[in-house]
Amino acid sequence: LAKDKSKYVLQKVAYHYPIPSEVIRLLPFDKKHFFVTLAVASNPSTPPDILTHLSQHEDLYVRSQVAENPSTPLEVVMRLMHDENRWVYGGAISNPSLPTEVLIELSQSENGFVRIGVASNPSAPPEALTHLANDKGSSIRYRVANNPSTPPEALTHLANDEDEEIRQMIAKNLLTPPEALTYLANDESRNVRTWVAGNPSAPPEALTHLANDEDERVRSEVASNPFTPPEVLTHLANDEDRRVRSGVAYNRSAPPEVLTHLANDEEISVRSRIAYNPS
Repeated sequence: LAKDKSKYVLQKVAYHYPIPSEVIRLLPFDKKHFFVTLAVASNPSTPPDILTHLSQHEDLYVRSQVAENPSTPLEVVMRLMHDENRWVYGGAISNPSLPTEVLIELSQSENGFVRIGVASNPSAPPEALTHLANDKGSSIRYRVANNPSTPPEALTHLANDEDEEIRQMIAKNLLTPPEALTYLANDESRNVRTWVAGNPSAPPEALTHLANDEDERVRSEVASNPFTPPEVLTHLANDEDRRVRSGVAYNRSAPPEVLTHLANDEEISVRSRIAYNPS
């Protein structure tokens, strides 16, 4: 397939991961096969020498893919950090192979695009992410909220952020501390409360509180959460909204007696959900 005449097939081969390096070397990298080249540049299976070669490519999109590729040699990534195009150097800054000391230094940069790259980097150290959690740029704080390496204290701090989208990100983050989720369960935004209600990491007291939320979408998420306490599911099985009762009917943690009760529900949609209950 690496020698197929179809550009579409070649592109699919180039994106395949993992793929033997000898297959990558059979693919064409000329101007007629731009999208194949782009795929090779982004593939972690691509050999270092090919990535080094593509780092000099005239097209910024190819260089940016090389810059982000975790298999790109560190010296090449460091060079691309000085590329004239911000998408290229931004990609290099978000590369997980960057050393800790480099990321700490970059987190102090006056260039917002550079700080965005650090905030997005899963290898960013706790001190860099904690610093960026206080950044004036909401787009930077948003990326910190979504970074799997952000420490608990930074996530807790962002639970108080003025930007609703950031609080939503914290509310749905599985790594957010229980006390922060409990705090967000009382957020003024329905969207934030809905994300907390559906978060498997939400503590029982938060789910119990949200089971009485005025918004049916919030209660529906609580009803669907497999970690909602049995007594709360029993309560929600009698909710006036059919979507809430349907959530309980499909919940694998729902007590048998609750499912028996819902099997006689007046709504077909509720009764049918029981048939699909994985328990």
